Amino acid sequence: MSLLARIDEDLKVAMKSSDAIRVSVLRMAKAAIKNVQIEKGRELSDEEILSVISSMGKQRRESIEQFSVAGREDLAERERQELSMLQSYMPAQLSSEEVEKLILQAIEESSAKSEADMGKVMKVLMPKIKGVADGKWVNTRVKELLAAPSPPQGGINSLPLVSSPSQS
Repeated sequence: MSLLARIDEDLKVAMKSSDAIRVSVLRMAKAAIKNVQIEKGRELSDEEILSVISSMGKQRRESIEQFSVAGREDLAERERQELSMLQSYMPAQLSSEEVEKLILQAIEESSAKSEADMGKVMKVLMPKIKGVADGKWVNTRVKELLAAPSPPQGGINSLPLVSSPSQS
């Protein structure tokens, strides 16, 4: 079953069960997908649909942050619920350890020595982590590792473990 068909089915079920928040989220997702389809002038692949849903998730995370700073926990909680529903359509996220291992492999593969080589590292790394890790956290972690006096050569065990925000 394609991802769009799954969303359609879930929308029908949510409408029948009067789940207002789920109906709202799925309708927003379908609208965003439809907008991209119109923009591209063709049907989207599951990977492209995941990209749209991922963008929606990123918007929710940013909204949660802003609402929390502004002291609007009621709105932040609604955004958390929406994010949770969107994440159910995304592939499982990699653990911090798995992402760290991929970052180290990318640094080694691209022969990166300093922060100036960050583009090389990200070019190698992004296809491997797209949709399964928080890009903002990965970007920050790559910067930290490249800013170190010399990138760790002792493997993942020589690094201080920094937990990803999605793991909390």
